[in-house]
Amino acid sequence: MRPGVPVAVLVSASLLTLGAAPAGGDASPPLPARMADTGGGTQLITAVAEGTGSTTGTVTWWDRRGGSDGPWVAAGSAPARFGSGGLAARAGRVQGTNTTPTGLYGLPYAFGTEAPPRGTAYRYRPVRENSWWCQDNASLSYNRWTEPRPADCRAAEAEHLITYRTQYAHALVVGFNYDRPVRGRGAGIFLHVDGRGATAGCVSVPKEAMRRILRWAEPGERPHIAIGTPGGATAITRY
Repeated sequence: MRPGVPVAVLVSASLLTLGAAPAGGDASPPLPARMADTGGGTQLITAVAEGTGSTTGTVTWWDRRGGSDGPWVAAGSAPARFGSGGLAARAGRVQGTNTTPTGLYGLPYAFGTEAPPRGTAYRYRPVRENSWWCQDNASLSYNRWTEPRPADCRAAEAEHLITYRTQYAHALVVGFNYDRPVRGRGAGIFLHVDGRGATAGCVSVPKEAMRRILRWAEPGERPHIAIGTPGGATAITRY
């Protein structure tokens, strides 16, 4: 976020970029309507950065009103942060580069060091002292939550979740490299609460925005998250 620019101004400007027209103007289709795929559900989160070198952008969450053929309507929006290394196409992403993978992903479950916001319908795992996310390429538990940390997952190659009480106050697992993990591509990609700056490859938003997203998300609506840029090879509309 640029110093001295109110959040409301940033959000408003971002919504205009994503397809909302000013009053009296010709409305263009909302971003989800311009995408190749939205996951087949009636809820979608979009995370858009200006370019692959950007570390900031906008997260917007959308509802499809009236079923699978209805219009997409923005339910909320917030400033977002991306990896300190920018963004990278998922197929070519390399673990340890601090890049946020672009693409369209499911959201398997939520978790947090704090209790879920009232009204959360998503499966929500509490973070405990023995909760780890394994990132060890040699482990059978690669890119998985483990309690406790297994012997084949080195502590130096795993994330002790409770250590990040601020960032993981509330989070959603992003299904990048999750169903059939490819070693070396990356592990532990989440949508979570802001820390002090850019992330290590996740997408983050202010805490209140994360709480709003958890209250909004309905598993039965099959929400997905799409991460990308306005144009180019990583254009969000390609997903």
